[in-house]
Amino acid sequence: MAAACTVQGKVGEPKGAGVRELNVVGVRVELPSNQPIVLLKEVDGDRYLPIWIGAVEATAIAYEQQGVKPARPLTHDLLRDILLALKQPLRAVEIVEMRDNIFYAELIIGEGVRVSARPSDSIALALRVGAPIRCADQVLTEAAIVIPDEQEDEVEKFREFLEQVRPEDFAG
Repeated sequence: MAAACTVQGKVGEPKGAGVRELNVVGVRVELPSNQPIVLLKEVDGDRYLPIWIGAVEATAIAYEQQGVKPARPLTHDLLRDILLALKQPLRAVEIVEMRDNIFYAELIIGEGVRVSARPSDSIALALRVGAPIRCADQVLTEAAIVIPDEQEDEVEKFREFLEQVRPEDFAG
């Protein structure tokens, strides 16, 4: 049985008319569901994009943010190493769509080849290679939140939490 892989084709620039660069604020566990989320923030804006992800991907993102080097490569480390060995750099990742409350992303590799991927895997890989994370304006309009000034303390508390949390906290 062949694995599913969607290659979108070659392009040199961001797919949509409007995309924004995002930074990873961090990962946390949403209560009471115990579902991990990754929180992204616009580089030049005030919108935050929460994306619910799996425990394995949350651990991979947290490991990279905290500089944890496992004894053996994780899947995202392996993919990074494959891209490096093939001399096909990851240029960027883009969150391109949200359909039926599911986010869709694409890896932009080498000369602009786009490969469909989950946002969580895309983010984990982007962090490992230092590639920019971008999001279509339409997705931000549909799914992003603005945190009012009075809630900035909560964001700071979240950052403090991220400094204290261990990747093992996300193990399911």
